[in-house]
Amino acid sequence: MNTSANAVDPGKAVREGSSEKRAAILAAARDLFVRQGVDRVSMDAVAARAGVSKRTVYDYFGDKRRLFLAILTAASDSMLATSCRALDEHLPTDARITTVPQLEEALTAFAVDLGTSIVRSPDYAAAFALVAQERLRTPTTTDDLATEAASQELADRIAHFADAGLLDTDDPRLAADHFSALTVLLAYERHPVPATADPEKVRRTMADGVHAFIRAYATRR
Repeated sequence: MNTSANAVDPGKAVREGSSEKRAAILAAARDLFVRQGVDRVSMDAVAARAGVSKRTVYDYFGDKRRLFLAILTAASDSMLATSCRALDEHLPTDARITTVPQLEEALTAFAVDLGTSIVRSPDYAAAFALVAQERLRTPTTTDDLATEAASQELADRIAHFADAGLLDTDDPRLAADHFSALTVLLAYERHPVPATADPEKVRRTMADGVHAFIRAYATRR
């Protein structure tokens, strides 16, 4: 997972169709692609797993390339929604956070919420695995999860607390990357299999990462 790279735009779907069928096709393709590799999976196999006709798969996604990119886009959109929800819940700009300890507590709650949601999700793990497979097959690929928008949302929140005098940074975007590296990315590296991820260990990783971030970026008064 890259905090700045963007997924390639799959383009407009051939036909929007039923949201339930689209979700079923994406889930079927994601599972088959991860287990067998994109090149080895036929559109017939995707259709059979999704319980739809092959014509429906082509009508909705056009070809296997678009279907692959649609999986990355769906995961990217979901991660952005999860991140924004966690930010709004734990770090709203109108929160009465006036001290560094209060900010660390709020950042920890945000990190634990986001980290747990990502690390324990088999859907995200599958998307990460597909990106890794594609990089092994084509080292020059630019296909990735699009995390720029989520990183910028966090950077905007960091800028807000820097303006409030609680954080010391003239580059909120870089600070956001450091925050992610110390928390979510580290937790995923330590717990790459959702089924075996220990919630308490994930929480500890998040808390330790936030504490390190605060030590580096909190204002010294």
